[in-house]
Amino acid sequence: MTYRSEPEDLALHGVRVLGAATPSRVAARYGLSADTVHEALLDFEALGWARQSSFAGRTDWSLTDAGRVENERRQAAELDRSGARAAVTDVHAAFVPLNRRFGTACTNWQIRPTPYDPMAFNDHTDWPWDERVLRTLAKVGESFAGLCGRLTECLARFDGYADRYASALRKVDLGQRAWVDGHDRDSCHMLWIQFHEDLLATLGIPRGSDA
Repeated sequence: MTYRSEPEDLALHGVRVLGAATPSRVAARYGLSADTVHEALLDFEALGWARQSSFAGRTDWSLTDAGRVENERRQAAELDRSGARAAVTDVHAAFVPLNRRFGTACTNWQIRPTPYDPMAFNDHTDWPWDERVLRTLAKVGESFAGLCGRLTECLARFDGYADRYASALRKVDLGQRAWVDGHDRDSCHMLWIQFHEDLLATLGIPRGSDA
């Protein structure tokens, strides 16, 4: 049976995964009420685990170092309760080489080498080049969906990644290129970063150590 995380744990973990996030964004990701998330984050702020920052009329939440430690402690306990540790560890092992393929594709989306400049910016005028990148992103997406499916069978909070990735690719196919790597939306790249962070936080692995 799929294990469903406690709302308070999701509130803390959602801020970790999404980076700087509003309560409503965390709530939307996990099907919670924004009020529930907000109340939990206020409690975490009082404990020194979360903090608020405001810019241009928007207030985002992020985790403190102590909050990251607490998040990893809760994730470890959840793995023990759910019996999902082996499954998540196996998925992470399969994700590492897939992550390299994805990283290469994203680099090729942003950079198009020329005889004069090996780091030339990709101006997206070379359609065959871009099509090869998009085919790679689609193939990677198929494998990604399989990994997400394996995780969702044991931990419900991993549900949605594959659907969002596929949705972003469909928008790219319609000519909306920002959905490949835009930072202001659930682009393929942003979802990938969030998924990777989700795995790292869940298993307590330092970022960069699994490259």
